[in-house]
Order: sequence, then C-alpha cells, then structure tokens
Amino acid sequence: MAGLSFCGNNVTKNAYSVDTGMLNNGCFVDALNLVPHVFLLFITFPILFIGWGSQSSKVQIHHNTWLHFPGHNLRWILTFTLLFVHVCEIAEGIMDTNHLHLFMPAFMGFIAATTSVVYYHNIETSNFPKLLLALFIYWVLAFITKSIKLWKFAEYGVGVLHLRFCITALLVVLYGLLMAVEINVIRVRRYVFFANPQKVKPPEDLQDLGVRFLQPFVNLLSKATYWWMNPLIIGAHKRPIELKKIGKLPIAMRALTNYLKLKDAYEDQRNAEDPEKAPSIWRSMYRAFGRPILLSSTFRYLADLLGFAGPLCIYGIVEHLNKKDEQRNVPYFEVYFMSSNELLQNTSVLAVLLFLALVLQRTFLQASYYVTIETGINLRGALLAMIYNKILRLSTSNMSMGEMTLGQINNLVAIETNQLMWFLFLCPNLWAMPVQIVMGVILLYYLLGTSALIGASVIVLLAPVQYLIATKLADTQKSTLDQSTERLKKTTEILKGIKLLKLYAWENIFCDSVEDTRGKELTSLRTFALYTSMSSETHTPSPSTPPCLVRHTHLRPLHLHAFAALALFHILVTPLFLLSTVVRFAVKAMVSLLIPLFPVQVNSGFFTWGSNLSTLSDINICIPTGQLTMIVGQVGCGKSSLLLAMLGEMQTLSGKVYWRLPYKFQLSNRYSVGYATQKSWLLNATVEDNITFGSPFNKQRYKTVIDACSLQPDVDLLPFGDQTEIGERGINLSGGQRQRICVARALYQNTNIVFLDDPFSALDIHLSDHLMQEGILKFLQDDKRTVVLVTHKLQYLIHADWIIAMKDGSVLREGTLKDIQTHDVELYEHWKTLMNRQDQELEKVIFTSFSPTDRLSVTEEEEEEEEDDDNMSTTTSRRSKIPWRVCWQYLSSGGFLMVFLMVFSKLLKHSVMVAIDYWLVCLTPTMCLCGVLLFIILCGAGIALCLITSLTVEFLGLSAATNLHHNLLNKIIHAPIRFFDVTPLGQILNRFSADTNIIDQHIPPTLESLTRSTLLCLSAIGVIAFVTPSFLIALIPLAVSFYFIQKYFRVASKDLQDLDDSTQLPLLCHFSETAEGLTTIRAFRHESRFKQKMLELTDTNNTAYLFLSAANRWLEVRTDYLGAVIVLTAAVASIWSSGKNLPSSMVGLGLTYALTVTNYLNWVVRNLADLEVQMAAVKKVNSFLSTESENYEGSLDTSQVPEDWPQHGEIKIQDLCVRYDPLLKPVLKHVNVYINPGQKVGICGRTGSGKSSLSLAFFNMVDVFEGQIIIDGIDICKLPLQTLRSRLSIILQDPVLFSGSIRFNLDPERTCTDDRLWEALEIAQLKNMVKALSGGLDAVVTEGGENFSVGQRQLFCLARAFVRKSSILIMDEATASIDMATENVLQKVVMTAFADRTVVTIAHLVSSILEAEQVLVFSAGQLVECDSAVNLLAQQDSLFSVLVRTHK
Repeated sequence: MAGLSFCGNNVTKNAYSVDTGMLNNGCFVDALNLVPHVFLLFITFPILFIGWGSQSSKVQIHHNTWLHFPGHNLRWILTFTLLFVHVCEIAEGIMDTNHLHLFMPAFMGFIAATTSVVYYHNIETSNFPKLLLALFIYWVLAFITKSIKLWKFAEYGVGVLHLRFCITALLVVLYGLLMAVEINVIRVRRYVFFANPQKVKPPEDLQDLGVRFLQPFVNLLSKATYWWMNPLIIGAHKRPIELKKIGKLPIAMRALTNYLKLKDAYEDQRNAEDPEKAPSIWRSMYRAFGRPILLSSTFRYLADLLGFAGPLCIYGIVEHLNKKDEQRNVPYFEVYFMSSNELLQNTSVLAVLLFLALVLQRTFLQASYYVTIETGINLRGALLAMIYNKILRLSTSNMSMGEMTLGQINNLVAIETNQLMWFLFLCPNLWAMPVQIVMGVILLYYLLGTSALIGASVIVLLAPVQYLIATKLADTQKSTLDQSTERLKKTTEILKGIKLLKLYAWENIFCDSVEDTRGKELTSLRTFALYTSMSSETHTPSPSTPPCLVRHTHLRPLHLHAFAALALFHILVTPLFLLSTVVRFAVKAMVSLLIPLFPVQVNSGFFTWGSNLSTLSDINICIPTGQLTMIVGQVGCGKSSLLLAMLGEMQTLSGKVYWRLPYKFQLSNRYSVGYATQKSWLLNATVEDNITFGSPFNKQRYKTVIDACSLQPDVDLLPFGDQTEIGERGINLSGGQRQRICVARALYQNTNIVFLDDPFSALDIHLSDHLMQEGILKFLQDDKRTVVLVTHKLQYLIHADWIIAMKDGSVLREGTLKDIQTHDVELYEHWKTLMNRQDQELEKVIFTSFSPTDRLSVTEEEEEEEEDDDNMSTTTSRRSKIPWRVCWQYLSSGGFLMVFLMVFSKLLKHSVMVAIDYWLVCLTPTMCLCGVLLFIILCGAGIALCLITSLTVEFLGLSAATNLHHNLLNKIIHAPIRFFDVTPLGQILNRFSADTNIIDQHIPPTLESLTRSTLLCLSAIGVIAFVTPSFLIALIPLAVSFYFIQKYFRVASKDLQDLDDSTQLPLLCHFSETAEGLTTIRAFRHESRFKQKMLELTDTNNTAYLFLSAANRWLEVRTDYLGAVIVLTAAVASIWSSGKNLPSSMVGLGLTYALTVTNYLNWVVRNLADLEVQMAAVKKVNSFLSTESENYEGSLDTSQVPEDWPQHGEIKIQDLCVRYDPLLKPVLKHVNVYINPGQKVGICGRTGSGKSSLSLAFFNMVDVFEGQIIIDGIDICKLPLQTLRSRLSIILQDPVLFSGSIRFNLDPERTCTDDRLWEALEIAQLKNMVKALSGGLDAVVTEGGENFSVGQRQLFCLARAFVRKSSILIMDEATASIDMATENVLQKVVMTAFADRTVVTIAHLVSSILEAEQVLVFSAGQLVECDSAVNLLAQQDSLFSVLVRTHK
C-alpha cells in the first residue's frame, strides 16, 4: 500500500506508457473522466458557499419550496440512480487497491453527482435558471468522456460479461438522459439562446400564506423523508402545535374539490337510455381516485420485491463468509475485470446492498402508505360532503318516524366514512399480498426444495381458516357496534332525563337496563377478543417452519439456508396478518355504502309523516300578505305539522303548496322564511351568532330585537355577554332563554315571512306579553311582514288579522275574529269561556306592561345562571404528559392476577421464541431424535404461548373496561343534580361513547402490540449482542438517535392527535345540529351557508389528520433507516468477527434478528405514542370517578319509615335556606310555611324567584344548609333518598319520554295493572288516542318521544304522575306546552282526582292558581306573601295582585 499510485505501483508493466496512443492507455482514459467532475466542483462550490450576488430576481413567496423547472422528479430519480451506479463502480474498483484510477474517478463522480443535486435544488428554489448552464455543460462533458471509455472497452473486446463495461454503459445512458432533461428545461423556460425568457408564477397554494401542508410542493428527497416536517415536529417540543400552525389544505385536497370530482364521476355514469339505473358509487370512487391508488400499488410492489433482498443477502453472506480469494488473471489494460457474480460474492458488498435495499424498500413502502392515506382522506372529504347534501334533502318524516336517527347520522360521519378511508388505505394489500406470498414460496422452494411445499400447504390450509375468522370478526364487530349503539342510546336518554329519574327514584331501574345492554356488549367483546387471538395465532410462522426445516436438516447443510428461510417466513407473517384485516375492512366497507295572490297557499293538501295515513287532511288555506295569521287548536290537532307542511317538510299525498316569490309564482320552491321552532334549536356558538345566524350584523336592528325579546337582562348575566358560547342545545340556558333566542333569530332575519311555532310555551306571562307587544305587533307588523303564529294563548286572538282554527288534522274554521264571532257562535263562546275565567269580556282585555315601580317590586333573577366558573368559552390547552400513574390505574382496574399472567406469559413466550431459533443453530444432520423432539416441543410451546399471551392481554383489557364503565355509570347516575347543571351533556356522553370505546377496543390491541414490539426488539438486540459483542459499541449512538426521534415524535403526535380529535367534534356537532335544525335551516334558506361551514370543518379536520399521517411517516422513515443501520452494523460486525472462528450459522441468526428490528422499531414508538394518547380516556373517566355522590343513606333506616308514609300530606317548612352548591349564594332564604293535609297550594313569582328551587327542596335535590322540611312528622333530610323520592310525585315543565313502549314510560317499575294505566291515560285525556295506536299500551315511543307532539308528551308526563298515587303532588309549570282548553280540564281533574291529597302547583299562568286555598308569592328567593288567593287579591298593593293584573 506504501507504493500506491494513481495508475498502480507496478511500473514494470508500463502503466504510464502512451506509445500506442493516449486513448489506448486505460489510466489516461480514467484520468480524462476526472475532468468533468473537477470542472463542476470548481464552478459550483463558489456559487453555493459564497453566494451569487443580488437576489432581486427571486420570486418572494412565503415557502421556499417552489419547484419551477420541468422534469424535476425525473432529474432526482436519475441522480439517485447515478449515485447508486457510482457506489457500484467504487466497490468494483476498490477490489484492486493498487490502482487508484479504478475508483478515484468514481469517487469524484459520486461527489459531483451529490453536488449537482444540491446545486440544482438551490437554483430551482431561488428561480435562477441561467445558472443551470453549468450543469448542462457538466452533463455534456461527462457524457463525452464516458462514451470514449465505453468505445475503448468495446474496441478491446470487453463486453457485457464484465461488470466494468456494464457500469460504464449505464453511466453513459444516465448522463445522456440528464443532458436531455437539461435541454428540455432550456426549451421550456427559454433562459438562454432565446430572446424572451418565459415568466412563471408560483402556484396559487404557495401564494396563500395559510397553506402549510407542503408535501405536494417539496422536492423528491424531502417528499421521501418528510424533511419539511422537521420544523413542526421539533418545534412542538417547545410550543404546542395549534390549528393556525398547521394552516389550510392545498386546493386539490379540499373537500369541495374532491366532492366535485366524485360527483362528476358519479353523474358521468348516468345513462340517457336508462335514467332509472342508479350509478355505482364504487365505480365513481375508482374513476375519481383510481390513479393515485395505482401509483400506491406500484410503490407497494417495488417495496415487496425489495423486501426479498434481505433473506437473499443473508444467504449470500452466510455462504461466502469464509471463502478465500482465488488467483485472478489480468487480461485487459493491465488490470483485472471482474464479473457481476464475483462482486455479489463479496460479503462486504452484500452487506452494503442489504442496507441500500432496506432503505429503498422502506422508502417505497412509506410512499405507498402516504399516497393511499392522502387519497383516503380526499375520499372521506368527498363522501362527507355528499352525505351532508343528502341530509339537507331529508324529509322531516325520515327523522320524526325514526327512519334516520341522530345516532345513524353520527355513525355515518364518524365510523362508516372512516371505514371506507381505511379500506382504501389497505387496498394495495389486496393485490400486493398474493404476489408477496407466491414470491416467498418460490424463494423458499429455491432454498429448501420440496420441503418448502409443506410450509406452502400450511399457508394454503390456513387461508380458509383466516377467512372464516375474519368473517366471524366482522359479524362480532357488527354485533358489538349494535350493542354499543343501544347502550349509548339508553345512556343518552338517562342523561337527558336525569332530573326526572332522580325525582321519581328510578335511577337504579335505568342503570340496570344499561348494565344489561353492557353485559351483552361485553359478551360480544369477549367473543371478539377470542377471534382476535385465534387470528393472531394463525399468523405466526412457527407452524410451517419446523416440518420444513426438520425435513430439510437431513438433506442439506443447514446453516446455509435455514436463516434465509427463517427470514422469508418472517416476511410472510405480514401478508398473512394483513389478509384477514383487509378482508374485514372490505366487509365493513361493503356495509358502509346507500298561484295565488297570497305569499303561501295550500290547495287540497293531504300530508303524512311517512305512512299512508294522512296526518293533515283536506287543507285549503291562504296566508294573507303582510298580516298576522294565528293558528289555534287543542294539543295534537296538527298546528305544528301545518307549518312544516307549508315548509315542505312533510310528505305530500296529494294537493299543492304555492309560494309567491317577489316577481313570479312558483310551485313548492320558495325563498327564505324566518322560523322559530317549538323545540328550541341553538348552534354551539355565541349568543350573537345564534341571533344573526349568518346575516350581516346591524347594531341598531340587533339591539331592537334583543329588547323586543327581553333578552338584555339575561345577556347581562352571562359571563361574556352576547359573546358567551351557549353550548350544546343551549345547555347553560333556561328553557325560556333558549326559546327567546330562537324567536330573536327569526325576528332578526330580513325575511318577508316569519313562522313562529308556539313561541310563548316556555315563557311566563310578562315575557309573553312583552314579546307579543314589542316583537310581533310592533317590530314585525311595522315592517309589514307576513307572520304566522301557532299559539295556545287565546287572549292574543284580538290582534290576529286572520285566524285558522284546527281540529284532528284538518281546518275547522278560518277567517277574522269577527267572521268567527258571526258564523260560528259556539266556537267563539268556547274561546270566550277559556279566556275569561274572571268573567271579563274578550273585547275588554287590556294588555298592560310593567310600570317602573312594578319593575322594582318584582326583580328578575335567573337561578340557573349562577355558573360563573363553568362557562365553556375559556378552555385551556394543557400539555401535561400522561403520567405512568394512569397506566397503573388502568392495569389495576384489570386485576393484579391478569397483570401478572400477562407479564409472565409475554416473557416466557419470547424466551421460547429465542430458544427455538437458537436450537436451529444447534441442529445438525447427525443430531439424535431427542434433539429433534425437543425442537418440536419448543415449537408447540411457542404456538400455545402466542395464544395465551394474546388472550391474557385481551381479557385484561376487558376486565379493566368492565370495572371502569360500571364505576363510571354508578358515579354519574348517583351524582347530585348540580353536577349535570354545570357539566355539558356532550362532555358526559363523551365519557360513555368515545372514551369507553377507546378503553374497550383500542387500548388492549395497542398494549399487546407495544409489549410484543418492545420485547421483539429487545430480543433481537440481545441475540445480536450475544453473537457479536462489538455491536454494543455501535448500539450507543443508535440508542441516542432513537431516544431523540421518539422524544420529538411523541410530543408532536400527541398534539396532532388532540387536534384531530378536537376538530372532529365540531364536525360531528355540525352534522347533529343540522339534522336537528333541518326545518329551521331550510326555512331560512341557509343551506349554502351551512354547506360552506361543513366544508370548512371537514377541511380543518382533514388537515389535522393529514399532518398526523405525515408525522407517522416521518417517524417510520427514520426508525426504518435506523433499523437499516442496525442491520448494516450487525452485518459488518459479523463479517469482522468471522475471522475469529465465529460460526456462520450464528452470523445468520444475528442477521435474521437484525432484519426483524427494522419491522418493529417504529411500532414501539407508534404504540407508545398511541397508548399515551389513549390513556387520556382513562384519565378522563377517572376524573369523573372522583365526583361526589348524593348521600342516599340518610340517618333514618328504611324500616323506621311507615310503609304508607306520607299518610296525610302535612308539610311544615321551617326557616328553610337552600343553595345549589356550598360555593354559591342561597336561592331560598329563611322560608317558613305550613301546608295542611289535602290543601291545594299555588306558588308564583317572577322567573328566578326561587319557585322551582322549592320544588327541588321537597325531594332533597339541593343543598338544604339551614332549616328543615317536615312531611307528616319526618324531617326529609334524614330519610334515605330512594324512600323519599319514591313516595312523592312531580310533573315537570319539560316533557321527558324514553324510547320503548307507552307502558314502560308510565310504569317502568312494572307494578301497576293495565286498568290503572288506562285510568291514568283517561284522566290525562289520552285514552282514545292511545287506543287508536297499534299495540295500545305497548305502542312504540321513539327516542325522546318525537312521534308525539310536545303537548301530547306533556300529557303523558301528567298520566305518569297520576299512576303514582302519592298523597303529595307537585306540579312545576306542568301546563306550559298545552292549550287552554286541555289545561282547564286538567285543573279540574287535579282538583277532583287529588281532592284528598296535597297539591303544590308552581304557576306558569297566575290565573291557574286563582282557586288555590293558599298562595305563596316569592321574590328574589324570599317568601314575600302567603295567604289565600282571595285575601291577596283584596290587597291592591300586594305583589300577587300586580301579577294577576299584568297577565290579564
């Protein structure tokens, strides 16, 4: 080596002779090849490192990623190929170390090629095309010099059998192609040789400062390694990733773009000859998104083929490890020309090829994953847009009749579209896996001969078993989903009706119902766990390995083939594992796919809610322009249905609805209508946003509407005024406030027509009067707007310009009040009787407003609004890492025995697996039968332990899930009512839906995968270190690299997963809000605005998911490359140690294990990050488990309470002080009342005066911190809550019905006879209606009782109270939603049916308690007046007199 020189150190061979010509000297030709490389380095280095002067010609854009020049990707591919060929040239030349000229030009060429791509990248991103001329000159010079070398090789007879000739020929081709690419750039950009250079603009996406997802715009190397993600992932460690940091999606990835693409593909299939034939959604998906799937499949095929390089390289290394170099002849140019076979027999070359193959394979694999995920996200966005458009066209009957529920819509949005997305992600596996399996078996046959057929037969036999298991898994998954949906439905009903359940002491009944459903769900989950374990059991290569290898042991030297075969079996594990997964997702994906002069006139209309029976019959009405039309009638007569029929929300059996547009007549189609529903519907947004509802903000108009709806005092009480977020369905507002905001929305909109569906039902008389006077008569009528008002307040009829009276689904009478007085005296007199309970004439009814003194005497204080600390607007983002304590809480919930079994079985399993592979090293053809039997026993133990470990993890997870859900349900259902006032319903439901689903189905497989991957990696590193201890030296920097990669990734992944979750919730809420408010949205004609918001929410969620996917690819590329380095290190260490008498079989064992590290290293980090995020669900559930329960015990034992208590109904209230929470102010202060047995008591006062708080105090639902309530001699605070609440009856203002039957809703305890139930229905005026239903008492009640009107639901609640014949009945504004006629009847029934019982009525209308024996008047939480109604009315200055006067 000391005499090493450029042309070799053997001077006697005339190495420097040029006697026969310079070009005939090989050394000179090689030196000539150095010239282009030196030229490029000399030209480019000053430009790269010093700079090139003025940058004024740069296009100033915010991303330095603009790819300007044509042929960009082709240039990068050719350059990478050039680098690989140079590496081969260096390897070939370095074999003869005496001749520098054989590898020095190649080495310089490698540096020049690397410099060229760096130089090109800087030129391109800086838009300086003229500097590309240097590259053009370089490619020309390199092409010429290599062509001369190739020509001389051909002249001397060096041909394709010689490796150096092939390498030179390849280089000539590559330089020629790169020269062509450069010529094309000159042709397109015209930067030299042309008078007018082409000017280009950056893409629209890169001009938008908001677009931060750069994968489509960066260069090929950054695309492959996700280098552009580095700033985001590393920066996440210092500051949380927020939505503004990830920005917007590129235009091509937005939901609207992909929706139009899918829609066009769908519409193109429509056949003019057969218009009835429905287009195929599958074909549409293929046409719209097929091209990227084919690209992904190509990447996948390349990755799979490169995957087989690993076993083949191991085979080559083991085979040629100890071979000696043979004597070589020197036929040409005084140097040796080797063949390709000779190069591939060098172990060092094989180690480098193994490394490069692994890097390339993992790069192609990650590229395939990314393309499919991006395509899946694009498909999901398109499908969500299609679903949303379909929802906007749903008829109201589809929703009300239960054909389409909110649960189904949420299921479509949250689950089914994701199933299709994941099916698309796994699609390339469908055609890649069979090829992988066939190739694997062919290679095994090549290595093992006929023995491989045994393994192949096992695979073939396992295929139908796997398919069967996959089918069973799909069925079990569907069953689990059904049970989960049913459980969630019951839980939702419990939470919505929790106040009623507590008041009736029905918590345990409904809790048991949920537990029953949960039991069925857990049974399905256990079955699913068993099938999952069996599925994973069929994927282990152990069953097919032993027979092949044992039989093969007696035929060939084992160490040459065993480990290559073992590595091939490890490769086959992946397609076998994915096969069942792909089939399962395919199954899930299949399941987932499916004229008048009036503004409004209805002619001969027959309308229905979905059956052939008409709900509305023979409707012929006209709504006069610019006037106030009122629709009146009893509960269930079809008033609300008539509005919905005019809005097009009901199915039309016959007849027409005409709308007059400003300039033309039109059938059915109409313009925007201001609409306030009977059941208030609010957006999850601020008060201002709910009122303006997308209209431009007009301060004066907004203030007028606020005042007209008496909302200013309520807005002042909110934490942030009208900028306060009012939560799901206005959960932190009272019923009256929700109603008034809905009315304010209808008033604010600049529409010619306004429909108001019973806007007074949740308002007291003062608010009703003010809304009528200021909102309807003044604000709307002054604008000459057409108003249609459904109401039970007959006292307002004198203001109606037109009246429509309805009865039993048809129009009884229509006209002015005077017309009805003239033509239907009986109806008019009936109305007069209802309105004039104090014998006043209808015409003399005077509507008065409060005077300033009245306002002072009756202060308004909303008792529900004391939630200053609980607003949803101030959310804080916490970045605290999930503590290991939460993991321990989860594991301890599963039971210590299961934890021990899991840990022990896992360690034992991996020990046995290592023992099996080590035993292969020891197996020889001469080994006795005992050794073979021991090997087979170890294999059997390994198979058994695979099943046992999988089952222990699954059943540990199930045990934890069972205990956590049981404890959560019991804690929530027994929590005090204040907990439900301050905790949003959606937050509680999330614990039972998303979080429970994570605990049930996500944590166990993640835990299993994490432990398996970690132990596999540790086993592999242990085996490599055992085989080659020197590997441990290289392990230290690798371990440090791995630590920093996982450290940065876990933080970024957690942030991005949080963003994905937090952006998905508003999307789901928007779908739910839209489904619930369909009629309102369509009435206002705001479909386009809601579509736009849906597209924005979808894009936001897709952005977060895309960044999360890119972060996963970022991790996997780096851990894959790290795994490749581990393989290279292990191979080099093995080759280096082979000279120290290391058996080649041990080298094979070490390399085989090194290959497995590449597969499992990234899963360790991924699973660790996933588990960290998933444990947040356990943390959230545990936070609810610390909720303090109500004290159900009491100081008195149940046996001490008489069975018939309360016998008489005597109530003593002594110095009572009540608050909702120890931290809040009292809502009742020092109340003293005595109620005689059987007395009828009325309670009145302004909203927030404490009326409802007193009703809750009777049931010990609030904190009685001073004083006492004594009922029949017993202090109720000493009673067990179950006993107290089960002995009293109450009727609430908001009607609550549960899905099931009418019988279940009246008597969930099933203690009453049918006669008693019919008696209660008769008292509630429902007997005839129920008898007409199919099934009678067993007739179906849909979710929330939506198949009955609001008034009918309230009547069912009245019947429910009558079923429980308690001696004390409390009516909390129970008649708010029923008409006056029905209310009159009910008041009489209460007085007769409960003549001998105590009745406490909290009055919605003061007139309803005028006959009460005792009246309690509350103001600001204090009892200000207590006497009979007659005595209080006699006092002109009494507050009760003021209330009576103002509501008449």
